[in-house]
Amino acid sequence: MESTRIDRWLWAVRLTKTRPDASQACKGGHVRINDKPAKASATVVAGDRVRARVGDKTRIVEVVRVIQKRVGAADAATCFIDRTPPPPVEAPIARRDRGAGRPTKRERRILDQFRAQN
Repeated sequence: MESTRIDRWLWAVRLTKTRPDASQACKGGHVRINDKPAKASATVVAGDRVRARVGDKTRIVEVVRVIQKRVGAADAATCFIDRTPPPPVEAPIARRDRGAGRPTKRERRILDQFRAQN
């Protein structure tokens, strides 16, 4: 097995929950193979870089092994290398709920410590 359809592969390696979800992602332009837009029928081979927006996250994976049937999660994880960059680290913001009133003495100390660290 040298190549397979991209929608089938995305479903087989568990990047999407169902094959129709993978097809819809391809139709919507959310899947790219080697930085080119991919239709659901586009073929994927070992060594390709696949960029797929799944839900609210964009996953970048490199194809190691091509499979057509859905396998266990442990086996599916060996079929690709995840090249997705880690999400940016956001600094926590000290906020209180609006209308919560004045901070207590304890809350005030915690806020002061937090502001001193940043």
